[in-house]
Amino acid sequence: MIKLQNISKTFSPGTANAVKALQRIDLNIADKEFLVLVGSNGSGKSSLLNAIAGSFVLDEGKIFLDGTDVTSMKDYERSNFISRIFQNPLAGTAPDLSVLENFRLAALRTQSKKLHKGINNKFKNAVAEKVSILKLNLENKLEQKMGTLSGGQRQALTLIMSVMADAKIILLDEPTAALDPRSSEILMQNAQRVINEFALTAIMVTHNLKDAFQYGNRIIQMSEGIIIKDLNSEQKSKLSLLDLFGWFE
Repeated sequence: MIKLQNISKTFSPGTANAVKALQRIDLNIADKEFLVLVGSNGSGKSSLLNAIAGSFVLDEGKIFLDGTDVTSMKDYERSNFISRIFQNPLAGTAPDLSVLENFRLAALRTQSKKLHKGINNKFKNAVAEKVSILKLNLENKLEQKMGTLSGGQRQALTLIMSVMADAKIILLDEPTAALDPRSSEILMQNAQRVINEFALTAIMVTHNLKDAFQYGNRIIQMSEGIIIKDLNSEQKSKLSLLDLFGWFE
């Protein structure tokens, strides 16, 4: 599903502030795999996520999504493949629009810019059905303004919005960083539910080692722009939480 071929990126090259964010990384991520990226600040994990999303131009290497070379595609051009959940619950939604109107914008995200039919009962029912997967009773709040909901509720709805345009890859960038512990737990349970329900390929960056231990079927540790540990599903199943904490001692 995702193939990174010898990708590298240095920010501020040739200066005293030069940072080698990614160094000749080769990585294959299978269809429907849930990969968790961990590492200290500056390890390169967010840069890896941003490279896949198309947030910057690589210095070298290629990126393939579902067999298509997307190396030269801008981030908005990759939206046919990718949806993204950001750290900030306010990002990616319009607070002054209703939940349903936000879903309409999400559904049109990958379509050509021309006149489309507006919101009708068929669309509303489809949204309600998808939102009900969250088990948060939010399907009964579709007419409510998005900005009136809690951060946890908005993040949960963004999960469902991410699949409205049929993207098959979801990138989760510290999705619980701005949430309280209870909201974080609910969000991660729903993230796992959505990933399974819609057969998504997922990559999550997190500093929360408990989430890294509990979720996903593969875990990668990065340091100084290099992958230093890569555990598959079987190897991860033998990893204890104490082992994981030991990686950072």
